[in-house]
Amino acid sequence: MWAQAKSLLLGLLQIIHNGITSIGIGTNFAWGLAIIALTLLVRLLMHPLTAKQMESMQRMQKLKPMLDVLQEKYGDDKDKLNQETMALYKEHKVNPASGCLPLIIQLPIFILLYGVLYDLTKTAAFTDVTFLGVNLGGSVLTTVAEALKLVDESGVRIPDEQLGFVMVFLSSFTNLGLLFSNLGIWIFNFILLLLIAYLTWLQQHLTSAGNSQMAMMNWFMPLFLTFICFGLPVGVLLYWGVSSLMGIVHQLRVSRKTSEEMKVKPVLYKEKPKTK
Repeated sequence: MWAQAKSLLLGLLQIIHNGITSIGIGTNFAWGLAIIALTLLVRLLMHPLTAKQMESMQRMQKLKPMLDVLQEKYGDDKDKLNQETMALYKEHKVNPASGCLPLIIQLPIFILLYGVLYDLTKTAAFTDVTFLGVNLGGSVLTTVAEALKLVDESGVRIPDEQLGFVMVFLSSFTNLGLLFSNLGIWIFNFILLLLIAYLTWLQQHLTSAGNSQMAMMNWFMPLFLTFICFGLPVGVLLYWGVSSLMGIVHQLRVSRKTSEEMKVKPVLYKEKPKTK
């Protein structure tokens, strides 16, 4: 089933690529556009879920003053606090877990795309494919290793799957002259990685705005994901970056729409006022 899904995604990507090249766009540039088009298609299909996620997040922000009151009132009784919190969520139709759903759905697509691009890098058609300067089939690690001309003891080029972060990182510091003399091989991939790290931070920051408990996560997640991305094909990062950018734009639109509503502060009571 996984292999069939992978073949289906590869076929879809190739159909989009062939359609773009049919209008006279070069094959290398067309691969980048095909990945962007695939991203747009996925985001379009996921729009209902994403919209529901954004709405739930905004409701959570609007409920924060009420949650603070519950925390102050039932802070010493965790069971009662959880019970009242869940009742508040139910009353306002908020599902705290709904924010994770689009990410869970995107994850298999992300993994499938990684497998597709990895397989494409092994074909002659995808050798040294670049898009706006980035090597779509290479990762930051592989392009830096290429710039450093890393070889094993016998003088044979080290295979990409044997490259490690520590190996490439240490080699970079001991061969800075060679690294910067071949700047064009790796710098655009590295810039894209930094851009994705920033977009991840911004999206995390917007998602958890006003939540002090998520402050550390706002920094941890971008750093953790940046470390993981060092070894991912840049074509996957392009998909991730475009998807994150579209998510941020959507999120800002929803935030702007609800900001006016949030200016009207609710009257909060620790106890319900008694009616006369």
